[in-house]
Amino acid sequence: MQSIKSTGELKEAIRLLQEQQTYQGLVLKEEFFTVTDSIKPVNVIKNTFSQVASSHDLIGNLLSTTVGLAAGYISNRTLVGSSANLLRKLFGTIMQFGITTLVARNPDAVKSLGHTLLQRMLNKKAADS
Repeated sequence: MQSIKSTGELKEAIRLLQEQQTYQGLVLKEEFFTVTDSIKPVNVIKNTFSQVASSHDLIGNLLSTTVGLAAGYISNRTLVGSSANLLRKLFGTIMQFGITTLVARNPDAVKSLGHTLLQRMLNKKAADS
């Protein structure tokens, strides 16, 4: 900054600094309102859901894990049922873990198999009608 040598220059420097302060105050207020709006609970939840919805990998992984857990549970209930046999329960738990892992790691194969089975069932119903 230049050195000020007269009262006119001093008044002009003060005026420029006041304009700068006014501008920076307006910018600060605008940023404050933007931040306070973004941290409202409704907006936080909305932003979180939009981020989750935009990440297809997360949704795909969640879906394949859920299908894997359901398939493992159903297989365990089918094999073990209400048996009191300890060995049968152990075998059922091992099978449940294996099926859950297999289905969760190969979602495309499971999807393809499900699509094929659905098509066969629909074709069979159409042929029966």
